[in-house]
Amino acid sequence: MAKQKFAPAELNDEQLLQELNSREAEYQQSKFDHAAKGIANPMELRDMRRNIARIHTEVRRRELANASPEELAARTKIRARRRQK
Repeated sequence: MAKQKFAPAELNDEQLLQELNSREAEYQQSKFDHAAKGIANPMELRDMRRNIARIHTEVRRRELANASPEELAARTKIRARRRQK
């Protein structure tokens, strides 16, 4: 039986942040357990990291969707390079 793929787009903002916090805590605990005694399937760590990244991506996508045109214009690479000089 195949695993169900995690879909963060189906969650609202509050649920998304709760899910992020719980998954990060679970990942840290699993990483500690793996370092201390080893876990049965270390590939689960990779899946956890990827799911956390999916949540971060969805949060950022929503931030950009709610950004004003001025905020979007300020993020261009050219302006970022000019500010660094």
